[in-house]
Amino acid sequence: ANQPTVPTVGNASTIYTQGFGGSQTSINTGFYLLGAPTCASLTASAGTFPFNATATVVNNCNISATNLNFAATGVLSSALNATASITAQCTNGDAYRIALNGGTNGTVAARQMTRTGGGGTVNYQLYVDAGLTTTWGDGTAGTTQATGTGTGNSQALTVYGVVPAQNTPAPGTYTDTITATISF
Repeated sequence: ANQPTVPTVGNASTIYTQGFGGSQTSINTGFYLLGAPTCASLTASAGTFPFNATATVVNNCNISATNLNFAATGVLSSALNATASITAQCTNGDAYRIALNGGTNGTVAARQMTRTGGGGTVNYQLYVDAGLTTTWGDGTAGTTQATGTGTGNSQALTVYGVVPAQNTPAPGTYTDTITATISF
């Protein structure tokens, strides 16, 4: 824990190896009957030996997200904006991309929240950028995926959500479930 992050090479698991030769290692031994000798008194080498230490850094990513909650409103006569975050923690040097699906009720190009208990929908969209010009999806229907390069530390990406002005549906709670998929 708390070591500097190490890079992988070519987005693949990478093996790090350090060799130690016989001049760098030795075995010191001592025999005793009643009282153990101190380590400092074991100065005579009983032999040397080479060995290798290896560690494999695995190409890996973890992902988590917060909920996107639009403010309560009575009439949808103007746009509602909200943000959430998706946090990716990927191995240092590994490229990744995050796709968002169309949700339970719509498509990546036309997302919809449905009223709990049925009977209405609210249109909304998710974006990669604060300017709300690039729709965050799965790369289809004119959408894009968020991309990045891992640092070994957590990296937060902002999800920008908008409910555009539209005909106001019946009062209630409207929800949708989006699945985020990270590829690396």
